Amino acid sequence: MTADTSHTSVQDALRDAAWISPVETGSTEAGNRPAYWLRGSFTWPPETRDTGSSANERAVVHATAHGIYELFVNGTRVGNDELTPGFTSYRKRLQVQRWDITDLLVRGENVVAALLSDGWFRGRHGFERRADGFGTETAFLASVTNATATQTFLATSQSWLCRESHLTRADLMDGQTTDFRRLDPAWLTPSGSAGQTRTTADGWVPVVRPAGPLHEDRTRLVLPVSPPARRIGEIRPVRMTAPAPGITVVDFGQNINGWVRLGNLGPEGTRTVLRHGEVLDTAGLVSLENIRAFNFATKTPLPAGQVDEVVSAGRPDDAFEPRHTTHGFRYVQVEGRPGTLAAEDITAVVVHTPLDRTGWFECSDPRLNALHDAISWSFRGNACDVPTDCPQRERSGFTGDWQVFVDTAALMFDVAAFSDKWLRDLAADQWPDGRVPTVVPNPAGDGPSGNAFEDMAAGSAGWGDAAVLVPWSLWRAYGDRQALARAFPSMHGWVDYAAAAAAGGRHPERSGRRPAPLAHERFLWDTGFHFGEWLEPDSPPNPDPSRDHGIVATAYLFRSAGVLARAAEVLEDAAAAAKYAALARQVLAAWRTEYLDGNGILREESQGHYVRALAFGLVPDELAPQTAARLVELIRANGNRLGTGFLATGLLLPVLADHGYADVAYDLLLSAGTPSWLGMLEAGATTMWEWWDGVTDQGARGSLNHYSKGAVGSFLYTHLAGIRLPADPAEAEAAYRRLAIAPQPGGGITSASAAVVTPRGRISVAWTLEHGRFTLGVDLPNGVEATVKLPDGRTRLVTGGSHRFSAWNQPVSSLLI
Repeated sequence: MTADTSHTSVQDALRDAAWISPVETGSTEAGNRPAYWLRGSFTWPPETRDTGSSANERAVVHATAHGIYELFVNGTRVGNDELTPGFTSYRKRLQVQRWDITDLLVRGENVVAALLSDGWFRGRHGFERRADGFGTETAFLASVTNATATQTFLATSQSWLCRESHLTRADLMDGQTTDFRRLDPAWLTPSGSAGQTRTTADGWVPVVRPAGPLHEDRTRLVLPVSPPARRIGEIRPVRMTAPAPGITVVDFGQNINGWVRLGNLGPEGTRTVLRHGEVLDTAGLVSLENIRAFNFATKTPLPAGQVDEVVSAGRPDDAFEPRHTTHGFRYVQVEGRPGTLAAEDITAVVVHTPLDRTGWFECSDPRLNALHDAISWSFRGNACDVPTDCPQRERSGFTGDWQVFVDTAALMFDVAAFSDKWLRDLAADQWPDGRVPTVVPNPAGDGPSGNAFEDMAAGSAGWGDAAVLVPWSLWRAYGDRQALARAFPSMHGWVDYAAAAAAGGRHPERSGRRPAPLAHERFLWDTGFHFGEWLEPDSPPNPDPSRDHGIVATAYLFRSAGVLARAAEVLEDAAAAAKYAALARQVLAAWRTEYLDGNGILREESQGHYVRALAFGLVPDELAPQTAARLVELIRANGNRLGTGFLATGLLLPVLADHGYADVAYDLLLSAGTPSWLGMLEAGATTMWEWWDGVTDQGARGSLNHYSKGAVGSFLYTHLAGIRLPADPAEAEAAYRRLAIAPQPGGGITSASAAVVTPRGRISVAWTLEHGRFTLGVDLPNGVEATVKLPDGRTRLVTGGSHRFSAWNQPVSSLLI
């Protein structure tokens, strides 16, 4: 059974329902709070109306929660959605699920029950693992109506009952404890609800009404626009060891997001502990040190969480599957079970948003095929209802992560609805002055949280620019004009904020060097907190708000202002297009005046700065060759190693290839050791790492599932295989209406193929290189126009259908020498 997504008014369907909360009888300590049952009942079929028989009436439930809920009808779980109602900006957008439950009903009394836990609403969350981010009370709202919502059969009210559940601890980050001894399946069936007197004796008590004005706002209730998280697949153990007495360590061979299912729980009272991690220590035990969070105020590390427990009731059919938590892990350490754990008793369950796969890549170098798989797994592990930075330590929708990776994601999966949902939350959490918080959804909502670091970090360049660059990336890939229009107010709100920040301050170092400001400085954004390039190799992170990141922030102001002007053109807003195009020109002139000399050399040098300068078009065309050459000099001087961090890594290889240095791009792509992508794989990575040196002889640090560096995956499609969209397409070019097919062979690779399913249909490319002869096959849907650029310099304009080409793998001019 899947959720029904028809468009009956949510407000109408829930008009008779009241928010209800459980009476909390268990622990109230964050991370240790239990889940609660809430239960109501009604009679089916409904009484015959004056208008005729109701024998064919359908029963539809609408439900949502502050917290995470599972819904049951007569003891049967409804649907296959996980972590409902999902993660949104709850104060302004709360998703409501809708299911047709008619087939689960019986004649007479029927029981509807919800299992409710903290979830994102008040569970631990973020890099400081704070609880109660959106509120201090969990709550539930539901109604059962006919299909047109004109008759209500059951609605949440104070007639419902509640009790503490068998989930004695349920937190998304800390983990879940299930005591099967505390579960009586009869509680959820009509036979177990024979009157309030009996149920009260069984521990059931009337629910209470939650406090606060939030529950009165029904306008925030919305139907989902993106699929919910689900159980996507299962993985069996690839290796099991016993490094210490009573301990079994299970290696699933792949870093994932999800949980494990454990069977054969042992005799009654057996307590089994499961610790989930990404790496083993020198003793072969699961280590959680690399994913411990950090308290910025006290400068102390925090517990990593990711620990589940189960207590057996001795029933042979019970299986532990903790659906009120998730973990990022490859390894599970199982403690406390008597006897030997059998491989068939434990399974890893992959959980994330079910995104349709749209991209495939393969080439003659198996290392790059493995890299592509690792990038895909890393994204899947971080696509759990929102695009997260990591599935274990923080689990937050960091804006910068999705900004740098969305183009790669859109090549590999259909992320249109997934991103649209997230962008609606970004707009909801955007501050009145236009700045964008670092994480979306943001527990603090659309204003300061009171946490000094979080509030300081709001509005960081490259992170807040997600408000502009993500909608534009989606426009390029999907061509949804309505989605672009919906995002447009948020886009110009961000650019207006950044432009005002630039005009409103000067960095103290600049003021010291030049007391009287020059005219161009009002377009330099060099004040406020910015993460900057972040996590460059050999450069420890330094979130110092006094640092001058003007060369980065001003570059992003130019890029976003220019993109905003192009978006305004698409939306036929001539005034906005002219305004932001003028702003982009002024910012460009200021950046060049401040940071670029007449020889194409930057006054602040780093690989990231050069990559950004070339990728964003900050360098005049006539100076670009010198600028690109200087970038290559920096790479060579660095031992032919990349030196980019968070923001520029995904742009590095395309910039090199587009400026005549494809050989350098392939040198970096295929290099090993640290820092490199293949170095990660050689060290055992199955997903992308947060740090280039995430695992060394000294151990592991940081998340080992952080997809941002996987943005290199775009290069595999756009340059190695050669499927390229225009950077800033007009409406006639967007969504693969027009594209270039321009493979750039290199690195000794002798064949490559890629396919992308687009709104126009499937586009596929396959090429081989043998004895210097390049053979290319291109298949295009009808209505698609492609400019094919061959390695010998020739171009061909082709439209829908199958096309085959042959050429020498070098320019024609060189063949004539």
